[in-house]
Amino acid sequence: MATCAFLGLGVMGFPMAGHLVANGHGVTVWNRTGKKAKDWAARHSGLAKAKVADAVADCDFVFMCLGDDPDVREVAFPALGAMKPGSVLVDHTTASAELARELHVAAREKGIGFVDAPVSGGQAGAENGQLTIMCGGDEADFAKAEPVMAAYAKASTLIGEAGAGQLCKMVNQLCIAGVVQGLSEGIHFAHRSGLDVSKVMGAISKGAAQSWQMENRWQTMDKGEFEFGFAIDWMRKDLRIALEEARRNGAQLPVAALVDQFYADVQAMGGSRWDTSSLIARLERSGRG
Repeated sequence: MATCAFLGLGVMGFPMAGHLVANGHGVTVWNRTGKKAKDWAARHSGLAKAKVADAVADCDFVFMCLGDDPDVREVAFPALGAMKPGSVLVDHTTASAELARELHVAAREKGIGFVDAPVSGGQAGAENGQLTIMCGGDEADFAKAEPVMAAYAKASTLIGEAGAGQLCKMVNQLCIAGVVQGLSEGIHFAHRSGLDVSKVMGAISKGAAQSWQMENRWQTMDKGEFEFGFAIDWMRKDLRIALEEARRNGAQLPVAALVDQFYADVQAMGGSRWDTSSLIARLERSGRG
């Protein structure tokens, strides 16, 4: 069993750190809001520290799950300064590939391993220990970290060198954006055509139109309920990262750029914290007619 630190206890990190304890690992946590770290420690019989350096000292693995590149920079470099040689830093934040490569170099200079390991599966996946993890880094570091990450993952895949995990997560988000927009337009069209949406979905959900989004979100989209997962604010952050990377590598992402603007419209409607399926709200806002 490993000695671990977990830095960042949001809707994802809080349950992920709990799964580590449930699987027998020793866990010390840190969170920018100290009360949340204390609450986690009380619930899981773990330790909470007020400083990053104190949380990571003498740990075999340090896991991070934060917000964006600036948050990672603020936490990762103090962590690297206090981690022991031979330990591994694993970043579960969805951040830029450029930052992942930078952290890989900084870690190597200190004799520390690094894996960029963004996750997919949302809050439910974190709570149920069923996340999919896309990893970048050295094979030896991934091999060390994979058995520990298994506490909250149904699958972990090493995609390539440092930064490849983040690039894979960008692909994931690009695919989701297009699928959700298509599903939104389909349900909206069904509404305007006077069709029974439940019958429509029953007819098409076992064919080529089938998707995770359809299976898990059509009913709440049909009802106009959007409190079931990944918030628009975070999706726009992820799409921004992907679009910035595309400007560097020359990829053409016209649908992603358009859907990002549609999400901006939903934000302007007051839906910043609605889940990503709320794209249908901008289509339905004038009423079903």
